[in-house]
Amino acid sequence: MTETAVDLSSVVERARADISRSASIDQLEQVRIRLLGKKGEITALLKSLGGMDPEERRTAGARINEAKDELLGAIENKRAKLEEQALAQQLASDAVDVTLPGRGQRIGGLHPVTRVRRRIEQIFRSAGFEIAEGPEIEDDWHNFEALNIPANHPARAMHDTFYFPDGRLLRTHTSPVQVRVMERQKPPVRVIVPGRVYRCDSDMTHTPMFHQVEGLVVDEGISFANLKAILHSFMKALFEKDVKMRLRPSYFPFTEPSAEVDISCVSCGGSGCRVCKNTGWVEVAGCGVVHPNVLRAVNIDTERYTGYAFGMGIDRLTMLRYNVTDIRMYFENDLRFLRQFA
Repeated sequence: MTETAVDLSSVVERARADISRSASIDQLEQVRIRLLGKKGEITALLKSLGGMDPEERRTAGARINEAKDELLGAIENKRAKLEEQALAQQLASDAVDVTLPGRGQRIGGLHPVTRVRRRIEQIFRSAGFEIAEGPEIEDDWHNFEALNIPANHPARAMHDTFYFPDGRLLRTHTSPVQVRVMERQKPPVRVIVPGRVYRCDSDMTHTPMFHQVEGLVVDEGISFANLKAILHSFMKALFEKDVKMRLRPSYFPFTEPSAEVDISCVSCGGSGCRVCKNTGWVEVAGCGVVHPNVLRAVNIDTERYTGYAFGMGIDRLTMLRYNVTDIRMYFENDLRFLRQFA
């Protein structure tokens, strides 16, 4: 037996033992490099073939290549087993115990504006009002003309309207829904109209899209006293305290007489603070007796029927109810802010 054959036999025997003992992919890789790397034992034997005569080189080369193939096969088989073991260990360690209690999800909550809108609807429903809704894209007649605001009326400038090229517009108030209700329903009428409205305005207390609720009552014998009573009862129910209320003369094209509604400041109780600008009062709504021209526009007999209407910003009421000073916070979707109301 030649010296090369003895060395090869010793290398192969030791390599089999090392491959078998390898407990990890890294250890197995070290064995492969020691045997088959650039300076490996099998590689060195192959390089030694150059110093042999042709016959001996042919025989020794065949044996070395056979041993090399055998060891490569053994390494790959061992690698497959180690990878299978590693996967089994990972699956075992990552297994989910389905008997453990779940983490659950954070429970969401209603947006504060939605909370107040639902509260408003509940209060007025209990007073016998129905809820009416209508389109947010309106025509000029329902949004202005039928409400006693003709094309040349200066009050149109108060609304900063978003117009479409075809003449339609984004409604500037929910009053056009009142007109639509009176078109299809003859008195008695008793509705509130909550919804989104749009005006070209944006600052700490105004947004281009905001929420309004307007009310309308049309029947025989309706007076300003009825309007004052329902509004005062509503304010006390909404803020859950005995707030004071006052009416200041004002002007709206669709009501006559008209008034602004103030309540005693819900933050300071009327003693004066930043919210009420140290006056003790905050403005919350506009109201008045329905103008006869509005009733005539929908063919209601003004000799027989009278009515009152009011309108208020739901976002404004929400700010007062939750003592929030910047209306934009309601629309920035900051979860840290919104979670306070959950």
